[in-house]
Amino acid sequence: MSNDPLLQPFQLKHLTLRNRIIMTAHEPAYPEEGMPKARYRAYHVERAKGGVAMTMTAGSAAVSKDSPPVFNNLLVYKDEVVPWMKDMTDAVHEQGAAIMIQLTHLGRRTRWDKAFWLPVVSPSHRREASHKAFPKKMEDWDIERIITDYADAAERMKAGGMDGIELQAYGHLMDQFWSPLTNELDAPYGGSLENRLRFTFDVLKEIRKRVGPDFIVGVRYTGDEMLEGGLTKADGLDISRRLKESGLVDFLNVVRGHIDTDAGLTDVIPIQGMANSPHLDFAGEVRAATNFPTFHAAKIPDVATARHAIASGKLDMVGMTRAHMTDPHIVRKIIERREDDIRPCVGANYCLDRIYQGGAAYCIHNAATGRELDMPHTIARAETRKKIVIVGAGPAGLEAARVAGERGHEVVVFEVAPDPGGQIRLTAQSERRKEMISIIDWRMAQCEKYGVTFHFNTWADAGTVQAENPDVVIIATGGMPHTEVLTKGNELVVSSWDIIAGDVKPGSNVLVFDDAGDHAGLQAAEILADAGGRVEIMTPDRSFAPEVMAMNLTPYMRALQNKEVTFTVTYRLEAVEKDGNQLIAYVGSDYGGVSKQRTFDQIVVNHGTVPLDEIYFDLKPASTNLGEVSYEQLIAGVPQSVIRNPDGGFQLFRIGDAVSARNTHAAIYDALRLMKDV
Repeated sequence: MSNDPLLQPFQLKHLTLRNRIIMTAHEPAYPEEGMPKARYRAYHVERAKGGVAMTMTAGSAAVSKDSPPVFNNLLVYKDEVVPWMKDMTDAVHEQGAAIMIQLTHLGRRTRWDKAFWLPVVSPSHRREASHKAFPKKMEDWDIERIITDYADAAERMKAGGMDGIELQAYGHLMDQFWSPLTNELDAPYGGSLENRLRFTFDVLKEIRKRVGPDFIVGVRYTGDEMLEGGLTKADGLDISRRLKESGLVDFLNVVRGHIDTDAGLTDVIPIQGMANSPHLDFAGEVRAATNFPTFHAAKIPDVATARHAIASGKLDMVGMTRAHMTDPHIVRKIIERREDDIRPCVGANYCLDRIYQGGAAYCIHNAATGRELDMPHTIARAETRKKIVIVGAGPAGLEAARVAGERGHEVVVFEVAPDPGGQIRLTAQSERRKEMISIIDWRMAQCEKYGVTFHFNTWADAGTVQAENPDVVIIATGGMPHTEVLTKGNELVVSSWDIIAGDVKPGSNVLVFDDAGDHAGLQAAEILADAGGRVEIMTPDRSFAPEVMAMNLTPYMRALQNKEVTFTVTYRLEAVEKDGNQLIAYVGSDYGGVSKQRTFDQIVVNHGTVPLDEIYFDLKPASTNLGEVSYEQLIAGVPQSVIRNPDGGFQLFRIGDAVSARNTHAAIYDALRLMKDV
């Protein structure tokens, strides 16, 4: 028996949870036709294999047809969901973990032009800023049918073998009843706090009628909206006591804040550069006030903080949700005393930002997450040991080296810089994004463990590589900023990298022409603004920085909007001329009919990268495959067998930005899916 607080079991009603770490409810957007099919099941089973006590599915499974998900989510208003739930529940139980699901009605937190095109409903006509639909103010028959929908869904989940359910309140319909900011109904469902809670307790009573007293039911809710006129901390503590005293719920899962805006959502679920565990003490206050099973999750990325949360008595179960998206085997590694091997969550929030733009959740530096059917979290040893030479020690090269090393190959890496990291090292120079360097540090530690040899400060040419007598050569040299985008004056501009790296002194009146829409443009703008300059961020697109996405945009806006920074959309920088010590910018528009001249003392261009691929083309004639990748074999997950040159001495591949400008996740995925079969 371990004396580690995290490894102690916890008794929740009749259910024994094997340790104190859970994945709280979240929707990675893997459903197919609203059902948790093979991909969804594999994702949760992997975390169960990794030792988590409980995984909670479906960040907000939809109980009603007028609550259409705003991104791909489970549809628990359908009877056909039951056998799919049973398959997933059985598979998770086989691994020793418990499994629950979160149910909700979104209320106004959705749109009317999805699914069945039914009106959005809420206890008032007030529109939510994030989703922008004007809701219908609910009638009595709306309330009656939605109460029934909740109970029907709960009954389906019990039939599907779930250990329990959690009702999502914060920001969703239940909370819209609770908050005085969004409830304009008359009694019995509006007015006093007791009346505003009536809908929730009516739902809970109806659920209990259907599922009985033994089925586990909890509520995830905000204990303080942190909004003027909204629910206060005192309200939250009162609500917590009422939930406990009702006898209708078995656990509380408390958060703090509001999610009706991108900024509010980001404060509830903080990202990199923001404080870790910002609401943990508040959750501890709720537990102290109620002496009732209390769960909580909000940027608790590391084992030490999680251990403190349990040891101090602040929580009964600690949620490490994004951390488990990064490493599904956290608990197993704790048990095996291998905490140093845990792949760290860096708070990049690539996972959540993707789902809010309609994509599937992927971890920025674990490309196997969400691809469990095809990609391994644990790398198998190769049958034959090979000599692998890798050029470049950025994220792509280091992932290739890590995977090849874990497979047992002899691996040699050449890097021209004195340190590993490539663009990640550049990114991490910004204080707010310094957590990104853990992507590199973790891989370097793993490479050391597997005996990878590194040659830094080494310019590798074709001769250097061939002298190693490699079986496989991986070119991961990345790219360099592409600023040759103007009809005239390309030599007069600097790149976003120049500003971030500190190679060029910030100007005082600067145009940042951002035609890539990624982090580099905004990072450069933040550095320029912090230096006291007047900054204009211009893009030819209809919105700026689309690759940064909503939650990552929040800290940039907080850093930029209180300085002398303006944002200009739908205009294109076409040419630059020098005029004394000033630069004249010639500005047009893709929409036509625009020709403007503007004056700046510095112009920064952010237009992605062009590959550093000279060594690849130098080596290509000497390779067996002439650099060719069989996409069919790559997608199928089988070894590459292309032979275009039987007299060649090695297989040759290039990955990451050495192919084309993409992002960190793409570079790491390139490396993983290629190297796992070498």
